[in-house]
Amino acid sequence: MIRAVIFDVGECLVDETTEYSTWANWLGVPRHTFHAMFGAVIAQGRDYRETFQEFQPGFDLYAERERRAEAGKPETFGEQDLYPDVRDALAALSADGMWLGIAGNQTVRAGRILRELFSTDVDLIGTSDDWGASKPDPAFFRRVAEVVPAEADEILYVGDRLDNDIRPAVAAGMHTALIRRGPWATIQWHSEEAEKLPTFRVESLLELPGLIRDFNERAR
Repeated sequence: MIRAVIFDVGECLVDETTEYSTWANWLGVPRHTFHAMFGAVIAQGRDYRETFQEFQPGFDLYAERERRAEAGKPETFGEQDLYPDVRDALAALSADGMWLGIAGNQTVRAGRILRELFSTDVDLIGTSDDWGASKPDPAFFRRVAEVVPAEADEILYVGDRLDNDIRPAVAAGMHTALIRRGPWATIQWHSEEAEKLPTFRVESLLELPGLIRDFNERAR
């Protein structure tokens, strides 16, 4: 049975349009050009960070984040950047008795923002910077399994990427849900792996409570 649901952050809970548009501005690149290159890099199976290299060879993402912060333009997101189904989905899952968490590749600053946004909504907020391990490293998912009070096969990990979310979570023995939004899921959605590997495929987080209830009923 599924007893715990853990959510990725970017393009699962948070629409990252504003943040990536801010990066385009920082690089002095037209937004549509930056976004087009971003999609091309993903479609080629490359690391999304290579997008920045296309416009500024030698680009160091962490160093540039610090420069942005020093310039008064730190990474930021808020309630207005959450996808509209997030709050209702969390409430419904909590009402069904699910143990809830958020765990993704995020900075310390992003972790603080997440704790401000979700302090009363979830039982856990963990980030790669907190844990010293980033997806898709198996160490990240081992950490998830360690901190969640359920067995690995009782955890559902929800994300938008096959490579960073679904594949490594399955390898860790977890159930998974692939949500169709953001560039990765849009590009990967019709692949054979996307159709067969996840436990669930959803267009909205609001589908999860019903799917989990049906899954658990069959498992009894």
